[in-house]
Amino acid sequence: MAPPKHMNVVSVAIAALILLVSCCHAATYQQQFMAPQNAVRARLRLKPLKWDAKLARYAQWWANQRRRDCDLIHSNGPYGENLFWGSGNRWSPVQAANGWLSEGRSYNYYANSCKAEMCGHYTQIVWRNTQRIGCAHVICNNGGGVFLTCNYDPPGNFLGRKPY
Repeated sequence: MAPPKHMNVVSVAIAALILLVSCCHAATYQQQFMAPQNAVRARLRLKPLKWDAKLARYAQWWANQRRRDCDLIHSNGPYGENLFWGSGNRWSPVQAANGWLSEGRSYNYYANSCKAEMCGHYTQIVWRNTQRIGCAHVICNNGGGVFLTCNYDPPGNFLGRKPY
């Protein structure tokens, strides 16, 4: 016996709603990483970074490798890479991106150097030739915190060259 026609319509509507929610959640997640970074790029008149699924998969793969220990160890892969760790489990992509961007106050464009603290996360974000970004995060085992990472392609931070 076939289900009533109204059931088919309801099923289709529910499936569409699930797809919309998963779509928009993913878009929101991506925007949390990208919006602060692209805002700074816009102020510098640089092209916005575009989300790249391949880079996001790579970032997720590396984040999964760090799940056990939450150590800030770079993957040494073919991409530029920013890492962030925070204790607890409430760190958001926006907070990680803003942490990296806060290093901009230490960057001296004319000397192409950092004043007192690290600024390589910032310069990777504003590297003129970088076009794509993919990011991920994991909650670390045993309450070890949150590990977030973004990968950038083409990579930046070449010695002796200014980011923009």
